[in-house]
Amino acid sequence: MEFQLRDYRVRPGEMNEWIEEWRVKIYPLRLKFGFKVTGAWTRTEEDRFIWMLSFEGPRGKFCRNRKSILRLNRKNIHHP
Repeated sequence: MEFQLRDYRVRPGEMNEWIEEWRVKIYPLRLKFGFKVTGAWTRTEEDRFIWMLSFEGPRGKFCRNRKSILRLNRKNIHHP
């Protein structure tokens, strides 16, 4: 099993919007590709969104799936 810990800086004042977009777009996409979200946390006072995901499968497949997801994210995620 492979794990990734992701730590994002969110624009000040946009945490609620970020969380909603993550719930609606990013989270389901990760599940679709076989990832499990182990946990997600906010550090609102630091404008940080931290989450951990895991993937159970052949070693290195995490990175290959990640590349596919990045392509889809670029198409589906709104970046003002």
